[in-house]
Amino acid sequence: MSQSPTLSAAEIPSERLLLRRALLDTDREGLIELSTDPDVRAYIGGPRPRSEVEQHFDSVLAADATTRPGSYVIANNATNRVIGMVMLSRRSAGSPGPVTGDGEELELGYELRRGAWGAGYAFEAATAVLRAAAGELPDQPVLLTTQTANTRSLNLATRLGFRPVSTFEEYGAEQTLCTARLSMFRL
Repeated sequence: MSQSPTLSAAEIPSERLLLRRALLDTDREGLIELSTDPDVRAYIGGPRPRSEVEQHFDSVLAADATTRPGSYVIANNATNRVIGMVMLSRRSAGSPGPVTGDGEELELGYELRRGAWGAGYAFEAATAVLRAAAGELPDQPVLLTTQTANTRSLNLATRLGFRPVSTFEEYGAEQTLCTARLSMFRL
């Protein structure tokens, strides 16, 4: 387990979104949908069976989703309905493609429900979490990994200011590792 700090903010507001800890009863169905939707999971290992996801959610993720620093539900400001997840966590030192000698860099990840695609929510949520981290943490590399075939995600990475640095195989497909400096997101 990493001892390096990550983002500690409990909530991060943006223009249309609120990044917040999961509300277990309210958010359960939306979070389960993220893991079972074949379109959402197309580039990240594929969908998981609903019964498996429900069991895992109820026994493990419920506690972790509300307490793990850097892990947020993306909720619509107007409805408080979960539209996705955004995570800024420490990448395991043994993961492919570290850009520093010791690994454990910050890594940005996100998933949005299919109905929220194309509205700019991923960009808004990622920008909000990276700005919050830039205000709280020292400057350091931030990584973003996406399947090379996922052109929408690669375009988002570019729009955020990340640049590709390497590729590797995972989930039976080529992945692109992108990096940016946290200081790029300071206000």
